[in-house]
Amino acid sequence: MYSISSYIKKFFIEKTNDTKIQFIRYVFVGGTAFVFDAASLWALSFLMHYLIAAAAAFIIGLLINFFLSRLFVFTGNNVNAVIEFVVYAVIGVLGLGITELLMYIFTEKAGFYFMFSKIVTAIIVLIWNFGARKIILYRGKGR
Repeated sequence: MYSISSYIKKFFIEKTNDTKIQFIRYVFVGGTAFVFDAASLWALSFLMHYLIAAAAAFIIGLLINFFLSRLFVFTGNNVNAVIEFVVYAVIGVLGLGITELLMYIFTEKAGFYFMFSKIVTAIIVLIWNFGARKIILYRGKGR
């Protein structure tokens, strides 16, 4: 019989190559990064246009996501950490492009409130980011 602490270890601490467990961890990491991203977007939207604020907030979320993913989701591969971050960021920039496009469509064309657009967009981009990073950077790598 498993205890709660053994489930916590399995899902958040022990090394794993299991894509399902990595995705669960990535959802938590992505959720944390999203909170910082969305809060930054909200705060910056008072100072600048929401699409510019979304790009700036994205950078904050990207940095948080990268460091937490390295700690809790994937191990770094044998590449230099700077190169790893560059590839990670390129995937993220593609995700930013998807974010900007979908936020524009949902907000300007569909008429949704921009923070609602952000939530819907974040779910779509989370799946893109995890899949691309798993395949390109961390194929077969566990924590």
